[in-house]
Amino acid sequence: MPRLRIRVTGWPRRALVLTDTPAPDCPDCAGDGGIEHDYGDYETGEYAGTEWEPCHCWNENRRMVLLPLPRRPRWLRRHGNGRDPWGSDDYSNEPPF
Repeated sequence: MPRLRIRVTGWPRRALVLTDTPAPDCPDCAGDGGIEHDYGDYETGEYAGTEWEPCHCWNENRRMVLLPLPRRPRWLRRHGNGRDPWGSDDYSNEPPF
């Protein structure tokens, strides 16, 4: 039986999606949704990375788009430098009169 939740996704477009979650009482993954396996280099024995194996209690590809979210207006997208589009980030030590 799936355990559903609502999430916001940003790819390929922002949307609200209904997605499956791992079983919190799963004896194999303890609710994480997968098991991590560390592995090392064969010759040196040094740490080389981690592999992640999904658990059988969860299907990470099971999702359904509920509602596409609107895009930002074009005039807000132009100011992608993190500044306020109305210019209130510009400070001055001049008096207002």
